[in-house]
Amino acid sequence: MPLYKTITLNSQTVVKMWKITESFDDLMAAVTLKPETLKRVLGMKSELHQRGFLSVRKLLAEFGYADADLIYDDNGKPHLKDGKQISITHSFNFSAVIVSDQVIGIDIEKQRDKITVIAHKFIGYEADYLDKEQSDYIKKLTTIWCVKESLYKLFATPGTSFKQCFLVIPFELQDEETMAWIDYETKKYRYLVQFFEFEGFVCAYAIGE
Repeated sequence: MPLYKTITLNSQTVVKMWKITESFDDLMAAVTLKPETLKRVLGMKSELHQRGFLSVRKLLAEFGYADADLIYDDNGKPHLKDGKQISITHSFNFSAVIVSDQVIGIDIEKQRDKITVIAHKFIGYEADYLDKEQSDYIKKLTTIWCVKESLYKLFATPGTSFKQCFLVIPFELQDEETMAWIDYETKKYRYLVQFFEFEGFVCAYAIGE
């Protein structure tokens, strides 16, 4: 399938999303990979993960980049050789890339009831306003996870705790944005994080200064 969605946030920041309908073979035939990237994708045990990984290379092409333009640092954070900022995500049959002159983070997650099993690992302060009896509880949990994951990718600091370091203030799903904080060591950082629902998924993206 061609590009699913393009979101232009400002003159410096663009999100592009892909709906993955192609087979692994079709995606492999459509991209050119560095030897180390090829080794990495062939070593993946899940074809779903392989297809997500390859669809990101299709998105890079939509931005005018090739796999050779993408590098990863020691923490696994992606960078572009031209100095622009990039963040990458894929979940099941969707992937997304955000490119900006600013520091950014993006995440996509599928809305699933099983998120309640791990909620205790990332819900801290937010427990004060979440209501397990509300019909939108799963959607809100998924959104909070996405917001925190986008902040984690933006901040890129090992050892930060989703539960303790990332704080999401109360929000309504229809607002499609919320304020969030990174509380790390002696500093606090505030971000406006935008999010939206689509086809049973949530996407969130955070933009730094």
